[in-house]
Amino acid sequence: MIDRRALIRATAAGTALGLAGLGRLLAAGRIAEGVHSASGEVRVGATKAAPGSPVRPGETVVTGPNGKVVFVVGRDAFLVRANSEVRLEKKPGSALLSGLRIVTGRILSVFAHGEQKSIVTDTATIGIRGTGVYVEAVHDKTYVCTCYGTVDIVSRDDPAEHETVTTTHHDKPRYVLAKGAPRMLMGAPVINHTDAELELLESLVGRHPPFEKAPYRY
Repeated sequence: MIDRRALIRATAAGTALGLAGLGRLLAAGRIAEGVHSASGEVRVGATKAAPGSPVRPGETVVTGPNGKVVFVVGRDAFLVRANSEVRLEKKPGSALLSGLRIVTGRILSVFAHGEQKSIVTDTATIGIRGTGVYVEAVHDKTYVCTCYGTVDIVSRDDPAEHETVTTTHHDKPRYVLAKGAPRMLMGAPVINHTDAELELLESLVGRHPPFEKAPYRY
């Protein structure tokens, strides 16, 4: 059995030592689904989240002004920042995760290969092919950084505005703007997420990000 308290301490630490410990814990047991760490105001459905709380497709994760939560669903892992509302969508007729609906807020996600999913915001639909991706969403703008892997980004206001982005290390961040903007898809900088966070999330599902040998880190 996994020592859950040790796993939570390692998750919170986010250090190289903590990540190594997580690898040993995962090797000794199975991937632990549910909440790994939560701070501030965090709710899963109507329940206050705490380490060990279940998180299931069909539920909504909400964080307050000081909230932050890390959790695992299936073979995917997520970090939701403050002031966010994220719905975990189910595949029709199934209990499996089909993707995310980000009502508002910021989320870093790592998805398993071979399982097609999508992230939907007010302005964008993001098709996932197994990747790491960071998204910030407000009503009239979505920020998408494909940290590694491939995504299909489509404007919800004009599906003719679309782009397939393939990266190895945060190479092509994008803004997806609402109808009426001079350009609906445009380049963006790398903001508000780190390689250490991606390493942490991947470690929770027994994987390593492909950039670990890169000459620089964010």
